[in-house]
Amino acid sequence: MTGDQAHGVREIALPDGSRGWLVTGYDAARQALSERRLSKVLTAAEVGLTPELTSAMLRQMLFLDPPDHTRLRRLVSAVFTPSRVEDLRPRIDQIATELLDAITGHETVDLIEVFANPLPLQVICELLGVPVEDRTAFREWSAIIAAGAARQDELPGALAELLVRIRAMLADRAASPGDDLVSGLVAVRDEGDRLSDDELTSMVFMLVIAGYETTVNLIGNGVLALLEDRGRWTRLRGEPELLPTAVEEFVRFEPPIAVTTQRRATATFELGGRTIPAGSLVLVSLAEANRDATRFPAADELRLDRPRSQHLGFGYGIHHCIGAPLARVQGEVAFTALMTSFPELDLAIPAGDVARRSDFQRGVTSLPVRLRG
Repeated sequence: MTGDQAHGVREIALPDGSRGWLVTGYDAARQALSERRLSKVLTAAEVGLTPELTSAMLRQMLFLDPPDHTRLRRLVSAVFTPSRVEDLRPRIDQIATELLDAITGHETVDLIEVFANPLPLQVICELLGVPVEDRTAFREWSAIIAAGAARQDELPGALAELLVRIRAMLADRAASPGDDLVSGLVAVRDEGDRLSDDELTSMVFMLVIAGYETTVNLIGNGVLALLEDRGRWTRLRGEPELLPTAVEEFVRFEPPIAVTTQRRATATFELGGRTIPAGSLVLVSLAEANRDATRFPAADELRLDRPRSQHLGFGYGIHHCIGAPLARVQGEVAFTALMTSFPELDLAIPAGDVARRSDFQRGVTSLPVRLRG
C-alpha cells in the first residue's frame, strides 16, 4: 500500500487532463465533507451550461457554501421535516402495494422497471405536487440528467424543458396553493426572508433528481444484495425488526452515490496527511470510505445486523442529505412490501450478469426476477 492509499487521499488524473485529488479513507472523507476550505460552488463554465440555466438549476444547497447554504437549508428544513416524512409512510406503503398487486400473476419481471423506479418517482411527484400527466416526462428528464456524460448531448435540452415545467408549477402554486411541498416552499419565510425565484427552481430541481434516482439505487442495490445470498433474504423475512439496520447497511455497503460532486480548495490545507493546494479539485469516494477496514470491521461483508455506524452514504456535515429520512422510509416500505407479496422472490439471471451503473452513481439498471408469489 502506498503512502497516498494508506492515508486515504491520492492524486488522480481528471478527464480533462488536469490533476485532482480523490479521497477514499473514512477519516479523510469526513474531514473533506465538512471542510469549509472546500467550496461546492460551480460556475457556468464548469458545468457547461448557459448562465440562465446555471442560476436556475444550481442555486441550491448542494452547490452553495455558507452563508447562502445555511440560509437555504434553514428555510427548506421548515417544510421538509422528519415528522412530515414519517406521515407519508402509509401512502408510500399504499403505492408500493398497488405496484406489486399490478404484477401479481407474472412469472418474470424487471424489478427496476416495475417497482424500484416507479415507487420513488410517484412518491416524490406526489410530495411535490407534479401532475400525473407530467410524470413520464419528469422520469425521462431525470434519467438524462442522472446519466451525466453518457447523455451529455441531451442534457441542455432536458434541463431547459424541466426548467419550463418547474417554473409553471411554481406560478401555479403561487396563485393556488395546495398542501404539497412546492406550495410550502413558495410560502415559507423566516423573519421576512424567503426563497428567490431561482432558489425555488433550483430547490425543486434538486428534490426531483436527488429524491428519485438515489432511492431507485437504494432499492435495487438492496434487493440484489438480499437475493444473491438467499440466507440474507430468509433471515430478513424472519427478523423484520432488523429492517432499519439493514437499510443503513445497504447504504453503507453500496451507497447510491458512489462519488460526490466536486469541491474546490479555496486555500491550501492538509487532508489525510497530504497538502492540498489552493484551487485543487477534490472528489470524495463515499463507496470506498464506507469500506474502510479501519472504521468498519469486515468492511467488505454485508451484515444485516451490523451495529449502526456513522456511514457516509448520505454524506456528512452541512451537506448531509436532507432527503435521507425519506429514503430510509421508502427503503423500509419497499423491502417489507416485496417480502410480504413475493416471499419466494428470486433472481432470474446470475447475480454476475445483472446490469450495473458505471457512473458516479452506484446501482443496477435492470433486475430480472422470478416472482414465485
